[in-house]
Amino acid sequence: MTRVRLVAWHVFKESVRDRVLFAIAGFALILVAASVLIGQITAGQDVRIIKDIGLATLELAGVLMAVFIGVGLVAREIERRSVYALLAKPVHRWEFVVGKFVGLVGTITVNLLLMTFALFLLLAWIAWKMPDLALFKAVILILAELALLTAVALFFSTFSSSGILSAGLTLGVFVVGLFSEDLRGFSGIVSSETLASVVRAIGLIVPAFSAFDIKADVVNGRPPVPWAYVAMTVAYAACYAGALVGGAVAIFSRREFR
Repeated sequence: MTRVRLVAWHVFKESVRDRVLFAIAGFALILVAASVLIGQITAGQDVRIIKDIGLATLELAGVLMAVFIGVGLVAREIERRSVYALLAKPVHRWEFVVGKFVGLVGTITVNLLLMTFALFLLLAWIAWKMPDLALFKAVILILAELALLTAVALFFSTFSSSGILSAGLTLGVFVVGLFSEDLRGFSGIVSSETLASVVRAIGLIVPAFSAFDIKADVVNGRPPVPWAYVAMTVAYAACYAGALVGGAVAIFSRREFR
């Protein structure tokens, strides 16, 4: 596990220096700050609007980080041919892949926590009280969602040397996953049983990213989401991400580099 930590630390340091990361994080902080101005336009709704825009911004920034940095975790090493030097060292291929995943998830976690801290400070300043516990639940599920999306990006980057193709596939899976619940109920809309079965199968196979979205419940003050649901959804993300990372390891271990 020491070699996994070394690879993860290398990814963390490299990602922190990445200009794309700073651009995304800066853009997110600007949007969170801008939500204050938007909130002032609608009297009495400033806290709700800040929560809405803030949580959406955290998710959007995290998705961009996971996709545009995640797809290059392996593909960029292959393109630069630096993978040969790395694999010549006493590092197993599975340690290389797992270390890449852990490093990027750590990077996303640190950036998400910093942006969350900024959002909570903003809400505390506006409302003169600590944000409610429901916001923590939303942030936890956003982090679990981003860890799963990172695993998707890593999976595609192991068998494709094209960052554009990997990014397109990752974004496609993410978008489809947002509508996975609708896809599973598609049979009630069309008359073709074959088409309905195919669409339903897609809805069952792709990660159910829609399950992580509780932003509307948090913002609108609906009945609180139970911690049991949060725990089950995080466990789902962990299992699915583990399977994807395992698949990435299997593909990368059998790949020939010339």
